Amino acid sequence: MSSVFAKIVAGEIPCYKVYEDDKVLAFLDIHPEVKGHTLVIPKVEVDKIYDLPDEDYNALMAAAKKIARHMEDVLGARTVWKVVGTDVPHAHIHLEPISPEWQYGKTLELSDEEMKEIQEKLKF
Repeated sequence: MSSVFAKIVAGEIPCYKVYEDDKVLAFLDIHPEVKGHTLVIPKVEVDKIYDLPDEDYNALMAAAKKIARHMEDVLGARTVWKVVGTDVPHAHIHLEPISPEWQYGKTLELSDEEMKEIQEKLKF
């Protein structure tokens, strides 16, 4: 069964995309813990990050590094990396800019307009 992330990669479900290359897709989390909370996923569907083939793992890490640096430049905030592995059975990294509103595990309700504004700031 395809995960929600595989459906996003396939274009079956829309997302607030901020980065894409041939192996990786990054988009805003729709249940963000902070404004700018971004998910970085491999396009290949595997459940656990350590089950990725080396080429895909390396592409995922390189993209996450590039996106995190970009987030820090654009938002002026240090970026937290999290690999949780329990919410969606598709390997992914959470990138979250630290700000005064950041609280681990608490989610924000953002409007479509707010999401698009953040997307515009972060997209490549």
